[in-house]
Amino acid sequence: MSDILAAAGLTKAFGGLPVTRNVSLAVRAGEIHALIGPNGAGKSSLIGQLAGTLTPDAGRVTLDGAEVTHLPPHLRARRGLARTFQVSALIGGLSALENVALAVQARAPRPLAPFRRAAGDAALEQPALAALAAVGLAERAAAPAEVLAHGERRALEIACALALQPRCVLLDEPLAGMGHAEGRAIVGLLGGLKGRFAMLLVEHDMEAVFALADRVSVLVEGRLIATGPPEAVRADPAVRAAYLGEAG
Repeated sequence: MSDILAAAGLTKAFGGLPVTRNVSLAVRAGEIHALIGPNGAGKSSLIGQLAGTLTPDAGRVTLDGAEVTHLPPHLRARRGLARTFQVSALIGGLSALENVALAVQARAPRPLAPFRRAAGDAALEQPALAALAAVGLAERAAAPAEVLAHGERRALEIACALALQPRCVLLDEPLAGMGHAEGRAIVGLLGGLKGRFAMLLVEHDMEAVFALADRVSVLVEGRLIATGPPEAVRADPAVRAAYLGEAG
């Protein structure tokens, strides 16, 4: 199975404080690879380096075998790297359809005029509607993003990622702030999308991680201490001492 997204030796420090230390990991085609670790482990900094919002001090990032270490986020997106965020990046005053249509527009090699209205443009609407249908939001297409329930907004963010026709999606705590029912709905959604593209899942909900992940990597104090199948990682004494044991 080929690697879609790979990091080799990613190292980053802020003011002399290391946040990632020689981190190497790969996300394979079609898999869900979970990244877990305590608060402050460096997960967000690692995701930033993979997405292009942070430049590593050392190391490299490749996407489909091509180096993208110094490419900005929008060019990585056009090559098939999509991302969702802990804090919603949706435009509340626009409808669900318009939010996804903007993502379709961003995927174009030559973006359309920045103020061109997405609604009513068939070239944008059709793939946007398909993405909404894929996450169960087809009937909410006309609803403003700001009135959607929390779980619906998370699903809409995933639809925006799908609109980019991704090779890999970085999912940054998609279950954050959710109740049990909403969280299980998102787990079901991600499970249904499994195999369509690679996913790197950063998540604190261990039930979701072990339900979804093909492989799990554990980051502690900026270092990867384990990578492997979920059950092997769950049983690793170092992991249990450093992280899983903390959670009881």
